[in-house]
Amino acid sequence: MNAYVFPGQGAQYVGMGKDLYDNFEEAKTLFEKANDILGFRITDLMFEGTDEDLRQTNVTQPAIFLHSVILAKMMKDQFKPDMVAGHSLGEFSALVAANALSFEDGLKLVHKRALAMQKACETEPSTMAAIVGLDDETVENVLKDIEEVVVPANYNTTGQLVISGSMKGIDAACEKLKEAGAKRALPLNVGGAFHSPLMEPAREELAKAIADTQINKPVCPIYQNVTAKAETEPETIKENLVQQLTSPVKWTQIMQNMIADGMTSYTEVGPGKVLQGLIKKIDRKMPAQSAEI
Repeated sequence: MNAYVFPGQGAQYVGMGKDLYDNFEEAKTLFEKANDILGFRITDLMFEGTDEDLRQTNVTQPAIFLHSVILAKMMKDQFKPDMVAGHSLGEFSALVAANALSFEDGLKLVHKRALAMQKACETEPSTMAAIVGLDDETVENVLKDIEEVVVPANYNTTGQLVISGSMKGIDAACEKLKEAGAKRALPLNVGGAFHSPLMEPAREELAKAIADTQINKPVCPIYQNVTAKAETEPETIKENLVQQLTSPVKWTQIMQNMIADGMTSYTEVGPGKVLQGLIKKIDRKMPAQSAEI
């Protein structure tokens, strides 16, 4: 069984998607439609902008979504996955690729999500840090004893967990986790505490938009960030999408469940190879490839 996996924030690079725009009329039409929906020419920033341009949350998220979804649409003949999953933002790309969400609705939700997250970040200074070399349970136990807001945010791979919280919370956690034996506790250059309780204002804002959006039964199961389980029911998918902003991304658990459910290979659809790097640490022998047309 082949899985398709879709990257999240951090996979962007200048020039992403330009080959699709230049070589496929249908891709060009979709990119131009996206420019109209967003109200600015995101293609200019994607193809010829700067790294700084692409790091802005309101640009990064729609840019990665567009690259992933349009690439999947151009792969029509090959695109017959048995299961799909997406890392954080990538869950929206996976839902569009699996025909659960329309291209237009997916882009509107991603744009709304990015703006709501940006706003939440500006309300209270907060950040994230990558913890390397400790098992998940040790990290969770250390965080429980810290009085500031700090929680597990991304269970990325074996021995790598990203934590999220207030500035004070992250500082205290990094210190205590190094004492507990972490090889590294690296503060990340991100706008705020994604996948933590500090995203509650963004979650509330997005909840209404998701409630008003048509979500259909996907053509194959989607393994969602919040539960790490295969989901196919539209109402359950909606509930999990709403909870995603304040809940951890259970990527390690998603991969373990996909493997247990019969995954024999996977294709990363979108910019970069971030997910291939993470999955290799979970199962080095699992055959992987980047999407090609």
